[in-house]
This record gives sequence, C-alpha cells and structure tokens, in this order.
Amino acid sequence: MLKVGTRGSKLATTQAGHVRDALIEAGYPAELKIITTAGDVNMAPVERIGVGVFTQALREAMASGECDLAVHSFKDLPTALDERFHLVVPSREDNREALIARDGLTLETLPEGARVGTSAPRRISQLRAHRPDLDIRPLRGNIDTRMGKVTEGELDAVVLAYAGLVRAGYAERATEVFDNSRIYPAPAQGALAVESRADDDYGRAAIDTLYDAADSDCARAERFVLARLEAGCTAPVAAYSRQMDEGIHLHAGVFAVDGSAQLTAEDTGTDPEALGTALAERLLADGAADVMER
Repeated sequence: MLKVGTRGSKLATTQAGHVRDALIEAGYPAELKIITTAGDVNMAPVERIGVGVFTQALREAMASGECDLAVHSFKDLPTALDERFHLVVPSREDNREALIARDGLTLETLPEGARVGTSAPRRISQLRAHRPDLDIRPLRGNIDTRMGKVTEGELDAVVLAYAGLVRAGYAERATEVFDNSRIYPAPAQGALAVESRADDDYGRAAIDTLYDAADSDCARAERFVLARLEAGCTAPVAAYSRQMDEGIHLHAGVFAVDGSAQLTAEDTGTDPEALGTALAERLLADGAADVMER
C-alpha cells in the first residue's frame, strides 16, 4: 500500500485524493498520509517563512520513509532539482487567477478603496497596475479561511488560483476568472507535482502512470523562467504557456510590486529548458532585475 503524503488542508487532501484514486485505478493500492508542515502552523507571510515551506516537510517525510509519495502544488516547489526524488506532472487544471468578491463584483466594479486580500507580490503588483486605489491586505490560511474573509465582511474580495477552487468544488464562488493576458498566473500554476524516492522502483513506476507529457513540458518551461531569474515562488514573476503545433508558446512577465512597471515577453520553442531560459534572458536584458527590485 503506497502512502501518499499530503498537507492536511481541504485543498491539499482533495488534490492528493485525486492522485490516490488515479493510482488505484492504475493498479497501485494507495492511501493518504497527512503530514503537518511549518506553513500550516505559522501564519506569517510566506515570503518571511521561506520558499518551499509547504513542500520541505513532505519531502523529508518521504525521505525518512514516513510516506512513499508526496503531492505538491508544482508552483510551490523550489526550482532547484532535488536528486533524492523522481518527479512527474499529471494532467494540469485551469491555470488562471480568480476573484472572489462580495455581491458578485468584478475587479472593475469593486468600489474605490475596496479591501482585497492577497500576500503574493505577483498578484499585488498586477492588481495595483489595474487598480492603484485598492487597499490590498495580507492574506494567509486555507481556501475556506481566505474565502471566509469575504463572507464575513472583513474583505471585499480575495484573489485565488482558479485551479484550487475547481479542485475543491468551489468554482462557482469565483465572481471573475481573469484571462491570463490580463492577470498573469504563477509559473506552473494549476499543475501538481507528484514525487517518489528516486531509489524506489515501485513508487517510480506507480507515479509514471500519471505523467502528462504536454502539461509537464509547459509547466517546466514556465519554471525555467523562474529558475533563470533566480527568483522564488513568492517573487513578482509570472508565466503561462500552451502547446501548439509548432511547440510550446510561452509568455512570461516580471512586475514592480508598487504596480509602476512591468516587463513581458513571449516566444515559441520545443525544448522547455531552452525556451524558458531564453525568455528569462530576454527579460533580464530588458531590465527585469531592476523592475523586480522596485
């Protein structure tokens, strides 16, 4: 019986539950194993806790044998390769950003000075570019806690990944789902990363049944942008892509957190690493480092 390590939140267990069910369907008996992470008990902003806070505990539990597999949101993983583990990307969910606002409001119809919750610099910068009048408030907690801030009247709106809403059964709560060209999502948003120990042949074979080549290549291209920019998952860096006949069409952007500037670029290629790295190089040549430091 494969033990599938996961955080204990509703979203995390739902995501891991989909993986467990797919493994069982492929002939590999599996069950969930809840692992508590530092990020689950420390409610400080993620950028203060550190990159990878939600994933490191899962990886260490897997390395020690407490669980056999781990399920992560791919966008939360550090970009540096950890050779202890074998990683696959299953079929990806919708990668767009979503607004959950009171009274069915959208970004354009929110009143002046509306209180909007998010702690992600990437989201803050883009919201400020569109609506500099907004009162943007820090936001942490699981998906129910975040949406509850709106229901209880503490906030007028929050911004969340639409993939999480869909997976948790809350898609109808979104009052606006943003086109990627309007609000760029995080690199690899909507993609899961499923890991086994590299030396576990049975675990490797099991998760290889989940592998989606096209979605994996797109997510990896986006993350190579992040890696070349030497930025972590909390940096104001965004990317999205899709498979086309001629290859991966990749968009990437960097943003000033005060909303005053942004740089974007796009290109098409067949090799995820070469494409993502080249696009990041173009952004750096155009002054990306200066923009991100604002």
